[in-house]
Amino acid sequence: MTETTTELPPEPPGIERHGFGAEVGRLLDLVVHSLYSEREIFLRELVANSADAVDRRRFEALTDPALALPEGAKVRIVPDKDARTLLISDDGIGMTRQELIDNLGTIARSGTRAFGAKLADAKPEERPSLIGQFGVGFYSAFMVADRVQVTSRKAGADHAFMWESNGMGEFTVAPAMRDAPGTDILLHIKADADEFLEPIRLEAIVRKWADHITLPIAIVRDGKEEAANEGTALWRKTKSDLTEQQYAAFYRHLGALFDSPWATLHWRAEGTLEFFALLFVPGMKPFEPLDNDRKSRVRLHVRRMFITDEAELLPPWLRFVQGVVDTEDLPLNVSREMLQTTPVLARIRKAVTNRVLSELKTHAKDAADYEKFWDNFGPVLKEGLWEDAEHRKDIAALVRFRSSAVEGWTGLADYVGRMKEGQDTIWYLAGDNAEALAKSPQLEGFRARGIEVLLMADPIDSFWPDRMDEFEGKRLKSVTQAGDEVAGAEAADAPDISALLASFKTALGEAVSDVRASRRLTDSAVVLAAGAGPDLQMQRLLRRSGRAGPSMPPVLEVNPTHPLIAALHARFGTGEDPAMRDEAAEMAGSLLDLARVQEGELPRDPAEFARRITALLAGKLAPA
Repeated sequence: MTETTTELPPEPPGIERHGFGAEVGRLLDLVVHSLYSEREIFLRELVANSADAVDRRRFEALTDPALALPEGAKVRIVPDKDARTLLISDDGIGMTRQELIDNLGTIARSGTRAFGAKLADAKPEERPSLIGQFGVGFYSAFMVADRVQVTSRKAGADHAFMWESNGMGEFTVAPAMRDAPGTDILLHIKADADEFLEPIRLEAIVRKWADHITLPIAIVRDGKEEAANEGTALWRKTKSDLTEQQYAAFYRHLGALFDSPWATLHWRAEGTLEFFALLFVPGMKPFEPLDNDRKSRVRLHVRRMFITDEAELLPPWLRFVQGVVDTEDLPLNVSREMLQTTPVLARIRKAVTNRVLSELKTHAKDAADYEKFWDNFGPVLKEGLWEDAEHRKDIAALVRFRSSAVEGWTGLADYVGRMKEGQDTIWYLAGDNAEALAKSPQLEGFRARGIEVLLMADPIDSFWPDRMDEFEGKRLKSVTQAGDEVAGAEAADAPDISALLASFKTALGEAVSDVRASRRLTDSAVVLAAGAGPDLQMQRLLRRSGRAGPSMPPVLEVNPTHPLIAALHARFGTGEDPAMRDEAAEMAGSLLDLARVQEGELPRDPAEFARRITALLAGKLAPA
């Protein structure tokens, strides 16, 4: 039996069929399904390639004027719902037949990358900002298209050629017609990608990813071209070329904000590390709380093209800063969506952070101006005292607090400048409300001795002092951990109430870690002090969060000179009458609950506390 073979029909004249020059099945599947997180990225990649092609032609024209770009060169995006096609057309350098085969027929080979070698000897001002590097961005078209046709005519050549493929392992190249140099990429859109035939959707993608590419981008809608990008990278201009109105307009466009920036930072870093930055400190708090997402959203651009706002170019404690950082030097991963681990990015982060801190220090010299910033973002900045050891000293110079001694805001350096001779401690009291803290009995002994106390009313204030420990050689300490450190001379003349304290300690049991005579109260009968471990406010915050571990109960401090304590000592101090023990225990419980209320806490048993107070008032008002 004779074996027969079936021959494939011959190709039409002029059409060449080729196989891709790599493991295309696997690589294309990777590009389409794994490389990019969003399908819309395809348009960014194709627009970037078009921008590169135009820049290449502009560069070549420096030595060959015949290759000059036509007037009004742009990228045109033309959706056609009836034909289910999307056209991306440019006036760039174009490709020859062989370049189509080389650049589009071998995955991960990039014409842009090869072209980069030609730039080595070019002057900096002559070098176009080339975006593509990896030669795979073009293949993102297959995420939304089941067939792609590329018609290209090289600048200076008379003939055009068409590259075509369905991404299944082969492509064809054939002669074609194109009136002028440039490239047309025609996508035959998949059934599940209708959104990319809508002009409004295409415009949104261009605005997001390519708004600041200098090359005009137009979308054809109802037969008319409409501009789709701003085309101006404001941050690459010099300060002298910009007005406050332009800065404000860009700031509002950037973050959909309605106020004016409190501070504008615009600079270009040059030298071993080069980048452009335009950052803003907002003039008001955002509508969405900054605690919802503790990440910086400064936008990272590479050669004007938006890459991501998740590069965390600033630390979380500067997340209120808005803006753009644009660099030529940052290596990206192959999809241009994720950043490679690189020292360049780390150096950019450090440089940007230091510049923002320097700007804040300058503004802090104007107390009235700085107060506007502090009211909006002070609590966020203070987070850096807890989590950023590298910048803690710089942040410490910028933080502000209310004080028991002065009106308005004050800084740590100001406090140190007002310290009493011989004082080696910066005293603070943390709580939920600065006005309530100013009236706290915790301050009585400090006021009596002329010692200033900083009033800290932000949740983070209960945490960061443990990390900072000292400022300008002075330790930080909570007044609830003061003990006898602020005892006055009158403490030695206080009556001995040790018997009363012992009876209270017995009555209160495990509700307190100790009951002791206070050496810092002047007007109040009792006050709570921290036992071993964190100060009182931190313990409260941990309990509210449900993360409180085992901790020592508070200490109940009793003022021996207070009339109420003197009367109780006269009545129960000897502890010799067993009939009075229950009454003494009830008094001890009431005093503990009173101390808790003074600290902004609930009594241990609110209903029982109300009953005792009611009975006390009734007895006071009863007829003799």
